[in-house]
Amino acid sequence: MSTSPAENICTPSCPPVDLSGESDWTPFDAPALVGASLRFVSGEPDGNRFRVRYYKDREQHLKARIWFGPETEGPPGNAHGGSVAAVLDEVLGLAAWAAGYPIVVGNLNISFRNLLPLQRVVTVESKVVSAEGRKVMVHGRIFCEKTTYAAGECLCITLPGR
Repeated sequence: MSTSPAENICTPSCPPVDLSGESDWTPFDAPALVGASLRFVSGEPDGNRFRVRYYKDREQHLKARIWFGPETEGPPGNAHGGSVAAVLDEVLGLAAWAAGYPIVVGNLNISFRNLLPLQRVVTVESKVVSAEGRKVMVHGRIFCEKTTYAAGECLCITLPGR
């Protein structure tokens, strides 16, 4: 019986991963802001799917360090596009919440630029670029060093009465 490449990467659980931020970033407690709704991406901090730690930079933009584990595999040895989309959905939506806008995501456009190798720690940066009426626009990207793996634009809609 053959095994998938993901099964050969690490079993039963992957070793600890360094998700430290830059020296001028401050840790950000995302679950305290939005509650248990961060379960899909952020729900298993020691699991084999995603591992995430959130920060704010000097300008108060939301940043994240994220590790894509073997359970995110799509093309052999690389993260599935759906896992990349899930991360951008969570981080860009959370960036709006962190900026004071309780929202739901109305539209998420993603440009996939490069395959994202499994078990790589990447940075996600975000920035709220506009807020008009109930519409909040957030941009962001997933990158490591000089390689951008995906970039996203997220149109968020504020929740009425919140």
